[in-house]
Amino acid sequence: MFPLSILLNKLIKYGTLNIIDTKGKKYCFKGTNNPEVTIRFHDKSLLWKILLRPDLIAGEAYMNGSLTIEPPHDIFDFLNLFTKNMEWRPNNPFHLMGGDPYNRFKGWLSQKNPVAQSKKNVAHHYDLSSQLYDLFLDADRQYSCAYYLSPDDSLEQAQLNKKNLISHKLLLKDNHKILDIGSGWGGLAIHIHKTSGAQVTGLTLSEEQLKIAREKAVKENITDAVKFELNDYRHIEEKFDRIVSVGMFEHVGRKNHQIFFDKIYSRLKDNGVALVHTIGRADGPGATDPWTRKYIFPGGYAPSLSEISKAIEKSGLYITDIEVLRLHYAMTLEDWRKRVVENKNKIINLYDEKFYRMWEFYLSSAECAFRHLGHVVFQFQLAKKQDAVPLDRKYLNDE
Repeated sequence: MFPLSILLNKLIKYGTLNIIDTKGKKYCFKGTNNPEVTIRFHDKSLLWKILLRPDLIAGEAYMNGSLTIEPPHDIFDFLNLFTKNMEWRPNNPFHLMGGDPYNRFKGWLSQKNPVAQSKKNVAHHYDLSSQLYDLFLDADRQYSCAYYLSPDDSLEQAQLNKKNLISHKLLLKDNHKILDIGSGWGGLAIHIHKTSGAQVTGLTLSEEQLKIAREKAVKENITDAVKFELNDYRHIEEKFDRIVSVGMFEHVGRKNHQIFFDKIYSRLKDNGVALVHTIGRADGPGATDPWTRKYIFPGGYAPSLSEISKAIEKSGLYITDIEVLRLHYAMTLEDWRKRVVENKNKIINLYDEKFYRMWEFYLSSAECAFRHLGHVVFQFQLAKKQDAVPLDRKYLNDE
């Protein structure tokens, strides 16, 4: 087990990690007695590969079956134990383990995201089978952090809570024209119209999402009021009373942060209000891990508050409100992950077992990032004028 054992002996303080090597020999790395998770290596080269690039190789090894989890535990249990020991705190030297200079440099290169590349990046993830998303999302297909007003809230209720919260922060009126940047499958845009009467234009770069969003608008008989376009936000020239963007800013690329907020400023009417909902980092600027960048979100990056606020300040927009949703996304991902596990056979039939393990690893690792590694969700309310929104937050409780 040398030299991986040197690292694990120092890392594991919480729980117990057992590793069974290719010869059947068991190695124990013990901090506390519980939780205890056992994994098995089926390829002896993993000893060196995982030591050198744990943030890429661990996920690939799980996908191809050269790393397995011994029952009764699963990949989430392993990642939860592992990331708990890497937990974000000032005195933990393992917090950024795997964040090597090569990864950071390659991550920086991937952040330019010109228009053509942005469309390819979106297609990589969002143009997957429509049936896949039906198996783990709520019926409205909200694919971003939900808002749990109670631990007992269902995923459906929590996503409705999120849509209502955003609508309240936008202070909607029936004569408003709304721009939804990154409108997904259309759920938020339709909700905004149905609850306020406002007209909404939704933008997506996913052809599959566009098709389904338009079908929803037709079914609701609201195509005159809610329109969806296959378009990049950088091409919009019309002005709007309200601009909303949920779960899209993570995909614009670090080099485009200023372009994004400058565009919001230029497309927002003088008394307008914008709401940007994005994954972020509580622990400062970083880099997207190479496994996620390669298999899940090419070109994606979760920015820190300091990176976002710098671009907002230069745009001329006022930050009129910030809310930090901390464990809400961990709870959302837990609900998604459990539904994926429940639908394992259906997902394998859609794709194959390797894809299923990839998706399981993706949701498990993301949940652990929000529980232990400093990932949060920021909601920014923005305006050109200080008095564009009320001076207190009582309006958020209004029905």
